[in-house]
Amino acid sequence: MGGTARRAVRLTVTVAALLCAAVQQPAGQQRPAAPPLPRLDRVTEIPLALFRVPDGFEVTLWAGTPMVRNPTNIDVDRDGRIWVAEGVRYRNHHDRQPAGDRIVVLQDTDGDGRADASHTFVQEPALIAPLGVAVIDNMVVVSQPPDLIVYTDVDRNLRFDPAVDTREVRLTGFLGINHDHSLHSVTVGPDGKWLFNSGNMGARVTDRSGRTFTSIGPYRAAPIGPFTYPHDPATFAGARSDDGHVYVGGFMARMNPDGTQLEIVGHNFRNSYEQAVTSLGDIFHSDNDDPPACRVSWVMEYANFGFASSDGQRTWQADRRPGQSVPMAEWRQDDPGTAPAGDIYGGGSPTGVAFYENGALGDAWAGTLLAAEPGRNVIFAYQPTRTGAGFALDGRRDFMASNVESQWAGTDFSGGPGSTTAEISTLFRPSDVVVGADGAIYVSDWIDPIIGFHQDLDDATSGAIYRIAPKGFVSRPPRFDASTLDGLVTALRSPAINVRAIGFMGLKARGASAVDPVAALLADPDPYIRGRALYLLSQLGPDGQRRVGDPADLPDPALRIAAFRAMRRAGLDVLPVAARLARDSDAGVRREVALSMRDRPASEALPILHDVAARFDGVDRSYLEALGTGATGKESALYDRLRRDLGRGDALAWSPAFAWIAWRLHVPASIDAFARRAGSSRLPLDQRRRAMDALAFIDTRAASTEMIELAATPGPLKEPATWWVLNRLSNDWADHDLRPTLERRGIYDPDTLTLTAAELPPRASASVSLRVPDVTALQGDATRGREGFTRCVGCHALGGVGADVGPALDGWTRGKTFDAITTAIVDPDAGIAHGYAGTTVRTRDGLTIQGLLIKDGDPLMMRSMGGATQVIPLDRVKARERLPRSIMMSASELGMTAQDVADVIAFLRTR
Repeated sequence: MGGTARRAVRLTVTVAALLCAAVQQPAGQQRPAAPPLPRLDRVTEIPLALFRVPDGFEVTLWAGTPMVRNPTNIDVDRDGRIWVAEGVRYRNHHDRQPAGDRIVVLQDTDGDGRADASHTFVQEPALIAPLGVAVIDNMVVVSQPPDLIVYTDVDRNLRFDPAVDTREVRLTGFLGINHDHSLHSVTVGPDGKWLFNSGNMGARVTDRSGRTFTSIGPYRAAPIGPFTYPHDPATFAGARSDDGHVYVGGFMARMNPDGTQLEIVGHNFRNSYEQAVTSLGDIFHSDNDDPPACRVSWVMEYANFGFASSDGQRTWQADRRPGQSVPMAEWRQDDPGTAPAGDIYGGGSPTGVAFYENGALGDAWAGTLLAAEPGRNVIFAYQPTRTGAGFALDGRRDFMASNVESQWAGTDFSGGPGSTTAEISTLFRPSDVVVGADGAIYVSDWIDPIIGFHQDLDDATSGAIYRIAPKGFVSRPPRFDASTLDGLVTALRSPAINVRAIGFMGLKARGASAVDPVAALLADPDPYIRGRALYLLSQLGPDGQRRVGDPADLPDPALRIAAFRAMRRAGLDVLPVAARLARDSDAGVRREVALSMRDRPASEALPILHDVAARFDGVDRSYLEALGTGATGKESALYDRLRRDLGRGDALAWSPAFAWIAWRLHVPASIDAFARRAGSSRLPLDQRRRAMDALAFIDTRAASTEMIELAATPGPLKEPATWWVLNRLSNDWADHDLRPTLERRGIYDPDTLTLTAAELPPRASASVSLRVPDVTALQGDATRGREGFTRCVGCHALGGVGADVGPALDGWTRGKTFDAITTAIVDPDAGIAHGYAGTTVRTRDGLTIQGLLIKDGDPLMMRSMGGATQVIPLDRVKARERLPRSIMMSASELGMTAQDVADVIAFLRTR
């Protein structure tokens, strides 16, 4: 296809079904077979004119095919070369290149801004679409499950020769060979430690200190190809690691470069592809979704990010509460013990991330997080802002985009594989983004019509690397002599994060002689340079630590946090400092103190945690989660102490701050208070529900008894409490012997339960008589649309009013084209919102019950049209199947005209 790749017909992006619909095809009618997916059989080059970047910048092609083929990840070295991990053997093409995938080195030798030389560093059969490459001086770290491999280029000739160089498996035990949800690239932090992450295929690894860490959840995927995983995930899901904690699913870890002292930084991700760590020690990442809920997050230390149940046994769908939106349920944002999700931007397929601190872009871009999003054909830009105890990630904007009209294709959120086109604007699939040694931004492009689904459709294995820099930019990576102190300081100042590691390692090795030149950086006007100095000085002995001083004395709270972290990473005694900082005026500083108490004994931690808790504002969820994390293993003792000081008197009179703290700690001693709060009509409903939810996370017979009482009491909590009881029957409360009580109280008796048929009417033969152009040609009236929307409330909620059979429609139209919204209304079968596929249950006594399955397991809970909910014992079920079509009725079936549809859309766009 070349630079003028043929444009295919753009398929309309299908979206969530909007209105209640029938569920069976009319007799004798079938949809036509799907056309074959478009494939690229020639090298594709995306025209540079298609890309949009900020004013003053330009995109240039730094390297294309054949130099670059299917790039999965990139890194840069000190001289500006780019190292590429190739994925030619991706998924079903695992046998396409038997000699193995390659790590390739690209170089611009003549300084014209385009690579003109390339060679293979290493190729071996064990490399099967590796997802990470990191260049740390002469160590080339390749993330190739089940191993993290370190190739040391002993003679520094940029070619791996097993007769001279060394190959070492630094860690092993990562599941997911030839799978995206596995081991990803390494980044060196400002403390000199190596950071990496793995997706929710999970891992069980033993570090060089002899400690074993397990992080495996409920996700299971068989190998694609003749591969064997190193562990049985079903055996180890939810297993306790040697540090005493349970980690689940995708995770992030750090360790010393030699593989010792590994620790889990965060866990329970779905598939975080890469991490970006700042020179102040803050970590950011993006995380893939079950659509539509991708997120970009600040990673709070030790935090649980909520994708699976905390015991590693259940998916979010199994625990999705009635009425919860997909994002809230998927990331468990209503559960105690889960970190704030960050920016949830909807469907996508996020990949590499980078944090720009200094370089060619200019001071206005300092502190910018760049996040590659191939599903949306874009590189996002954020400028994270410290807010309370966390970070605000609002203000997302496009840094580099090919598809400015947002006509996405070939993704799980645009309609699945059937939405795939060869439209050139949709072929930009950025797999990684890095800051170069010259301070420019470099982006690798996978180039493919499809992203995800374990597929690739580019048979030519095209790829590209683009450079984004100010117009007229000339690349000049700073040269330095690593044998001198000045050279090492220059390396520490590098815009490229793994190049900075050369400076860190070299200066640390110099010991006391490096203190003066590093301490001089404390006067640099750039806070990131000062942060690099703080971390390094803390590891340069007593003199270096004296130059840092007491973190409490630093005027900038971000630097107080960095200095406190640096002390911890250096293994220094932080307890006296923590006691002072627990009363700091800044919430972020106090958050950091709370987190540092996680593995401290109660005798040391409780006074400090008490001071932190006393300063909670009752709003900041990052602060609350940090407090709860710091109290791990000490929750009951902290609750007792805080109850005496902050929660005295009637539970109904608790302050908002203490009510939230009690919810987060959810200890057995709080059961009576939560039961009283849940059952009281004096409290607002949201506070009552939160008290009810807290009971669900306490694994005692007393908690389940109080939940049964709520389920047996008429009122607004009856249905949600019933849901909780039935959910917990098969997991946390399975050994509470609740069935006799449920039968006696009339909540659930499978032997006497009366079921009612709930069969939706067959689809009318003319159910899609309206056409999208009929609607898009009209001007809608929001006032009329408000009245017309009353037809929708039998299946949809808006502003908290209506049924929950289909998606809630608050904000539903945001980010969707008018055509996509219209299609969802006039032809709801064109796409079904994730989590809202219908189910047909046929009982042994001949009933048919159709609707939305809101609870799986035994028993089932089904919600049918109009919001009627039934509990169905599993032994009454003869057959269960997914509905082949949407639950929603089409506009024609609802008697709507084209003008009615235009009016409803106009109304929804105001909400």
